[in-house]
Amino acid sequence: MTAALGEGVATGPAAPAPRTRTRSRTHWLLLGPGLLYLGLLFVVPVGALLVTSLYVPVPGGDLGQYQPALHWQNYVDAMSQFWPVMLRSFWFAFVATVATLVIGYPMAYAIAIRARGRKLLQGMLLVLVVAPFFTSFILRTIAWKQILSDDSFVVSALHWLHLLPEGARLTATPFAVVCGLTYNFLPFMVLPIFAGLERLDARMLEAGADLYASPLTAFRTVTWPLSLPGVVAGTLLTFIPAVGDYVNASLLGNNTNTTMIGQVIDARFFKVLDYPTAAALSVVLMAAIMLLVTLYIRRAGTEELL
Repeated sequence: MTAALGEGVATGPAAPAPRTRTRSRTHWLLLGPGLLYLGLLFVVPVGALLVTSLYVPVPGGDLGQYQPALHWQNYVDAMSQFWPVMLRSFWFAFVATVATLVIGYPMAYAIAIRARGRKLLQGMLLVLVVAPFFTSFILRTIAWKQILSDDSFVVSALHWLHLLPEGARLTATPFAVVCGLTYNFLPFMVLPIFAGLERLDARMLEAGADLYASPLTAFRTVTWPLSLPGVVAGTLLTFIPAVGDYVNASLLGNNTNTTMIGQVIDARFFKVLDYPTAAALSVVLMAAIMLLVTLYIRRAGTEELL
């Protein structure tokens, strides 16, 4: 009888194995479409980009004809020629990200905290935030070109107030490019912060007030730390596309002082037909963004976003 009981105990736990294998297969079936999508539309193009970045021109071939090689000098040549443009792109994106944070956080705070409990008002404010998405990105940028044009009301008012020197202009300047980036990517900052503040427990703010914390202290010790994941997500959603943007720089800048790396990649690929340089700049841009994002997230203490 003891042997029989021992056998029963030994064989008992092995029974769920078929269900575990079935569950594992189900997981892979559910993940399959997403993995296939990422493989075809992300991994394969990035691999092709890496290979193209090492191409060399075909000896005696026509313009735009290249052959496979391992010419790592392409990266050195690309960066030695365009490193100022790369730095300018990161600087413009950084300034625009800070501007969207300064503008967007109060907006998100007002919608999530001040308008809490008034669903109609909250919904209307959110519609106003996302309303620009109903218009083309290019059309919104062209509108800013008209707003900042030399004969616009804004420029005339600035001249009248003596805030803008006579003869100075706003278009074709870094200021115009940063304004376009800030406006176009502002919703990407507001919405994640709003989502984080919306989940904030109001009782924690009340507890801070009961402990005689000033509004500034309560914000610094309670609201800001709890909204930090939303801030990190918003800054990433703003900074990453802003670095590679070329629409704002083309329409609001379009000169040597406002050229961004997206313009260079576009011109090298479609106009100059210098595919290796364009690919090398794209790879360097991706690597730099990934490094900066990783360091930023670890510094902010929100590694769960990785």
